[in-house]
Amino acid sequence: MKLTALQQLNQAKVLVVGDVMLDRYWHGDTGRISPEAPVPVVKVSALEDKAGGAANVAKNIAHLDGKVGLLGLIGEDDNGKTLEAILTKENIESRLVNVVELPTIAKMRVISRHQQVVRLDLEEPFQLSHSQLLLERLKQEVDKYDFVLFSDYNKGALCAISDMIAVAKAAGKTVLIDPKNSDLSLYQGADFITPNLNEFKLAGGDTSSEEALTSSARELLKTSGIGAMLLTRSEQGMSLITNTEKFDFPAQVQEVSDVTGAGDTVIATLTTMLGAGMSAKDAVEVANIAAGIAVSKLGAATVSPEELSRKLGQYLRETGEHYQTPFEEVLKHITFAKQNGETIVFTNGCFDILHAGHVRYLAQAKAMGDRLVVGLNNDESISRLKGPERPINPLKERAMVLSALASVDWVIPFGSVEENDTPAKLIEMVNPDILVKGGDYKVEDIAGAEHVLNQGGKVEVLAFLDGCSTSNVIKKAQLQKS
Repeated sequence: MKLTALQQLNQAKVLVVGDVMLDRYWHGDTGRISPEAPVPVVKVSALEDKAGGAANVAKNIAHLDGKVGLLGLIGEDDNGKTLEAILTKENIESRLVNVVELPTIAKMRVISRHQQVVRLDLEEPFQLSHSQLLLERLKQEVDKYDFVLFSDYNKGALCAISDMIAVAKAAGKTVLIDPKNSDLSLYQGADFITPNLNEFKLAGGDTSSEEALTSSARELLKTSGIGAMLLTRSEQGMSLITNTEKFDFPAQVQEVSDVTGAGDTVIATLTTMLGAGMSAKDAVEVANIAAGIAVSKLGAATVSPEELSRKLGQYLRETGEHYQTPFEEVLKHITFAKQNGETIVFTNGCFDILHAGHVRYLAQAKAMGDRLVVGLNNDESISRLKGPERPINPLKERAMVLSALASVDWVIPFGSVEENDTPAKLIEMVNPDILVKGGDYKVEDIAGAEHVLNQGGKVEVLAFLDGCSTSNVIKKAQLQKS
């Protein structure tokens, strides 16, 4: 997976169109049952208002640093004014249409001890005439964006969805749909559609087996004239299905706190990643990870680029992809981390046979900052330094083992003859805040120390764990063999 798109998120230009709403939360403690009815009494201590529905989708894109506009319908009431104030604060360019005769859609939730006690909905469905007002506003705004995302909650704002898609496609835009209607033909011409499993079944999808699911999904795409389907499958993860390919992505969540707004996070992340230049497969992989982050939080949560970057690093380590990241891309990741105020630590070594001393040393180095870069001598370098019988493990395997450690963020090979088998040039390119070396070195003898100090950084020397060395491990193995 190429993650350079994470440095280009502000290039994503997305217009969100759909059912906007106000999410209101009353927080309080529950300590007794009402004498009037067998229901709990919640003593409200805090009130919280958030953007909901299509507005939450737009908020998700904004929090990912994408450029986002929002079209929707609201009433001329206090809830509508509150929602507009929230959108302004979130730097979302909203062009909401006021409907005098209907209220702003609002969902009011009572929360106690991190659990939802009850939800109250304030809404009246918008009509086709109202949706046509939104269609006219779409015609005015569509040229400013590269992607048009329709967020359908079946509240009436998208009654004219077929005409809206036609306008977006005529303008050359990529169209994504988060559907609610079971008749997928209404979304004809869309490039992506993101139903959940229940919506898929209501539309005629067959979930009796994987083969049936894939076959029926492709049939729905064909008959509906839609390019691709991202099927969200709860604990089973997600599936990206086209007429010729299918990719499955296992769920990435470890602990579910609240699934509210998870679908919003998925389509918002998918669209933003596409807008930043990712392939569809990689964009879905990132959206899957973002959903795992979102549902671990309470309420309709958003995901920041920093959270996503960290979780992706962990994911790539777990899948074994991390150590294969090209050098130029690693440098971009490091630059991104620095821009977010993170402290970069650098260390280096051969790490031929990873042992307890290495693991402790790397953990101590990582504890000095936020991100740890490990410079790893290549095979030829180790042979020159340690002798022709070394390394025991080739570079690819050493890099893979190091990348699996939670303390290690990036592994970069070095060690050409021109570099004199030292990481000095690599250190200049990485330009770490802290340079760490193990052993009894003097600072002035450490490769790259002068550069780091001249740049205002620090150099630290850590003691090795007594009795732990690769040479000792090899000697023990030889003795046991003999």
